[in-house]
Amino acid sequence: MVKAPAVDVTGTRTGEVELPAAIFGLRPHRPLLHQALVIEHGNVRRGTHATKTRGEVRGGGRKPWRQKGTGRARHGSRRSPLWTGGGIVFGPRPRDYHRKLNRRERTLALCAALSAQAQAGRVTVVQGPPEASVQRTALAARLLQTAGAASGAVLITGAADTGLARAAANLRGVRVVAARRLTIRALLLPKPILITQAALAELQEVLAS
Repeated sequence: MVKAPAVDVTGTRTGEVELPAAIFGLRPHRPLLHQALVIEHGNVRRGTHATKTRGEVRGGGRKPWRQKGTGRARHGSRRSPLWTGGGIVFGPRPRDYHRKLNRRERTLALCAALSAQAQAGRVTVVQGPPEASVQRTALAARLLQTAGAASGAVLITGAADTGLARAAANLRGVRVVAARRLTIRALLLPKPILITQAALAELQEVLAS
């Protein structure tokens, strides 16, 4: 049984809530977490890095000096990789870093990351109906302070938590993530995690189904 402290939308502690074991009660799977994190990092890379080979560098049409009789080494072009300003050998070329993680592995990785954070005591549940959600940044700051996340946090919100998401997005060090667009990178940040009730219901629908 995994429990997490709970606070209401006004920032008052309300006790503890039991988290669903299917999502927060797993043993963290380090190899899968590493694989998922590497794939996510690769998928956001643009892959536009490029260098020019000796065939693409401007110039080099004339032989620097004659072949024999100078006492110097033989060269056919100033754009050889041996010369300053010449082409690059085996340099980076534009490429696609995108890789796909199948749905089952991604679900398991998200559950493993959530379980690791919950077992480390970094998860707090924000209770209260969405219509009573925080609408002002000052109230959102008080909520984070009560939850022990005044220096920054990852706030996981549901589709109905639009007010809280807007209010918390103005705070420095706070990363607001929708429950249905959760990433491994967000969950592995060294910050406390706050989950609203609406987000918790969406996580159960998406991850535990």
